[in-house]
Amino acid sequence: MHENIVRIVVDLEPRNEFWALLRGDAHHDNPHSDHEKEKADLDEAVRRGAAVIDVGDFYCAMGGKYDPRRSRGHSTRPEHAMADDYLDSLVKHGSAFLAPYSHNIAVMCEGNHETSIRKNCETDLTQRTIERINSTTGSAILFGSYGCYVHLKFRRWRKEVTRWMHLFHGAGGGGLMSFDTLRVRRQGSYHPNADIIVCGHVHERWALETSRQIVTAQSGKYSMRLETQHHIRTGTYKDEYGCGRGGWHIERGAPPKPLGAMWMRVSMLHLRAGLDLKMEFIPT
Repeated sequence: MHENIVRIVVDLEPRNEFWALLRGDAHHDNPHSDHEKEKADLDEAVRRGAAVIDVGDFYCAMGGKYDPRRSRGHSTRPEHAMADDYLDSLVKHGSAFLAPYSHNIAVMCEGNHETSIRKNCETDLTQRTIERINSTTGSAILFGSYGCYVHLKFRRWRKEVTRWMHLFHGAGGGGLMSFDTLRVRRQGSYHPNADIIVCGHVHERWALETSRQIVTAQSGKYSMRLETQHHIRTGTYKDEYGCGRGGWHIERGAPPKPLGAMWMRVSMLHLRAGLDLKMEFIPT
């Protein structure tokens, strides 16, 4: 297996239904992170038997002494405010929060907040969190890097259908009017094999489809078909806007952001032309 490809095998017997919670940008240690909403979504993932796929920035991690933005009183939750082992405190509390959901969590990626810590403090918060949870719960959470592919293999009726999902934490500011949709065509051009592209970072939440025409030749016969590429933005659990009174988010003219994540529901169809998958994307 390639080091930057994660494989998930899904048995669709007997329910013919697979759910995944596509989430990111929890910023769990930030005072503005909505823990109740985050917990409700994860509890629902357990109830549905869903896989949880996280595209990074689980941590905010801006309270360390190296960070010029630090303000232990305003940008740090109480459990970390007085900790003299700040980064260890993040891992300890973050792991404890995620542990009850460990057997549902399939992949955790790193975001720009985690890569900043690795660059400046020489420790990998995402890897440490995964290792801590796996060692204490016996789970098998996989590390997904800043960008990676997920090879999804769906099995039913002794048949198998494959889909490729590309995970990328994200980049840029998203765009006040475009909501990061201008990136869709670009990503589709350099990830042509991806059936699903999932990103976070910009704290927007939507699902958008594009179509592409596929031409094939076999035994002297030509055929054409349309294929769909799904583009997903996962939302956030961090409410920076609040009542709109003030702060960095308000001062730069940024709007409220949708809180929550995206559900992916997959079912297999038995068509005359062969097997196919029905894919739906639903806000939590």
